Amino acid sequence: MTTAEVADYLRVKERTIYEMVARQTIPFSRVTGKLLFPRRLVDAWLEAQTELPAAGIAAAPPIYAGSNDPLLEWALRQSGSGLAVLARGSVRGLEDLAAGRAVLAGFHLIDPDTGEWNIAAARAHLPGTSHVLIHWARRVQGLIVGAGNPLGITGLKDAAARGLRVATRAGGAGSTRLFEMLLSREGLTMADLTIADRPTETHADLAALIETGEADLGLGLQAVAGRLGFLPLVTDEGFDLAMTRRDYFEPPVQRLLAFARSDGFARRAEHLGGYDLTDLGKVLWNG
Repeated sequence: MTTAEVADYLRVKERTIYEMVARQTIPFSRVTGKLLFPRRLVDAWLEAQTELPAAGIAAAPPIYAGSNDPLLEWALRQSGSGLAVLARGSVRGLEDLAAGRAVLAGFHLIDPDTGEWNIAAARAHLPGTSHVLIHWARRVQGLIVGAGNPLGITGLKDAAARGLRVATRAGGAGSTRLFEMLLSREGLTMADLTIADRPTETHADLAALIETGEADLGLGLQAVAGRLGFLPLVTDEGFDLAMTRRDYFEPPVQRLLAFARSDGFARRAEHLGGYDLTDLGKVLWNG
């Protein structure tokens, strides 16, 4: 572009362009004494000057945030999605997504009034109209106990009455909210339980506490129980993925969803157990 053209492009006077050249604050070239302004470099310079809000315009970092799910985290690696995993609980995941700190958030948060999974939480945490909710799986959660259930645990009331040590998840985890709801149905609260010394970050960590004898039971996924005992309590827990509509079409999410349609993915889900993949990929909510 010539001086006149770049001035028109930037909506400023030609004199301003000459002053910017003198200060060398705009990219330019001198060809046989004439000033020229490469459009590509001017556009890059403009982009570098742009002040962005905390979220919304700038691309989010390549991170999956939210709830821990062993099948999903395996698929994120195997699919070549390129997303790092930051599993800090369902609520934190939604907060990270809303603030532009993550591309993808996985969560399982039930509305106690309606029994509906995740849609109310998505509406409450995700601002504006730019997000979409995609179904991942129905999962089975229940009480993980020692191999062969050596203590003969029959349920939450039994564990509370006998003062058995209960492993718990961190406060923002969807499993923590689910556990509190299940306790309420039995007329119990967390105060009625003997809680193990430290909360766990993942389902696998919770199972490990029971396997090593540091706890007697805890609410967790059938998928991590392995050789331990398992008493199912919730057989249709909804686990879903939220993202912006823009990121839905980007390679990380598309690679993940394409891999989730493969035979290898189906075999892995069957091996872990406790997953119903019937509606995987279905759009549940379009913000």
